Amino acid sequence: MKALSVFSGGLDSLLASELIRDQGIDVQALFFETPFFSSTKAFKFAKSINLPIKVIDITDRHLEIVKRPKHGYGENMNPCIDCHTLMFRIAGEMIEEEDASFIITGEVLGQRPMSQNRKALSIIASESGFEGLILRPLSAKFLPLSIPEAKAWVNRDELMDFSGRSRKPQMELAKRLNIGQYPSPAGGCLLTDKVFTRRLKDLFLSDPQFEIRDIELLRVGRHFRIGPNTKLVVGRNKTENQAIRALSAEGDILLSPVSVPGPTVLAIGEYLPGSDELAAIMTVSYSDAGADDITEVNLRTKGKERILRTKKRNKDEFKRYMIC
Repeated sequence: MKALSVFSGGLDSLLASELIRDQGIDVQALFFETPFFSSTKAFKFAKSINLPIKVIDITDRHLEIVKRPKHGYGENMNPCIDCHTLMFRIAGEMIEEEDASFIITGEVLGQRPMSQNRKALSIIASESGFEGLILRPLSAKFLPLSIPEAKAWVNRDELMDFSGRSRKPQMELAKRLNIGQYPSPAGGCLLTDKVFTRRLKDLFLSDPQFEIRDIELLRVGRHFRIGPNTKLVVGRNKTENQAIRALSAEGDILLSPVSVPGPTVLAIGEYLPGSDELAAIMTVSYSDAGADDITEVNLRTKGKERILRTKKRNKDEFKRYMIC
């Protein structure tokens, strides 16, 4: 018999997977990837317990619920109930092709007040379309009997009765299951980050036809909205400068100081009169140029380059443009 584990890579999903494997059931981990959460951690910790893992890109379907979540957002732009529902729905759609019998998850009753209370867990299971086939091993004894338990595919007595936000029971169970390596409880979803979600809201409002690279750009640099459809992204260090260059497209404008250390600046969107000059001023203002120096800035677009010359200004002047 085989179960599909909706797998985040966190301690809870590790424990849920091991509890079911300890009952002689094969477990296939599924990580559902979008630009808002990466599979890196999940791969690392699945490997640490020799758990097979598959990564499924759900970006298109997930973006639709981020834009219009049926059950609303959490504290920021995290549509947790709708997101979990989608993941279980896709896992359920994969049951036959994976020759699996049911779905497991590391959710713990009461761990997250908004999305892991009894009502939310019931909604998620029901709206996924696979309600009876979803088993939550860490809180099973507090929850209604699932099909895998009712049919004795799994032994309910060997499942857990965890609830609440304390991680002590999980840590004790990890020790018992010989799981010595697991991540901290910090969340990995960018939709829970205040800065990122301010940028994402701005993107949704300013460019309904955005591309995935526009979301990826939200992770790096300082962001400035200098026009309704024009934005500047200013790198803060060498790594971000490299990322900005890698994400730039042919029609974008890239700027960087010629002779002093400083940011790579990316101008995207609609061209505005004077936007080149403003971008050059900001490039110099965030560089190591002297306050009174006239500094050269290289501007490149569509394979052509030219030099602009300008002076540094007080960065407070740009606060009115800053998205975050």
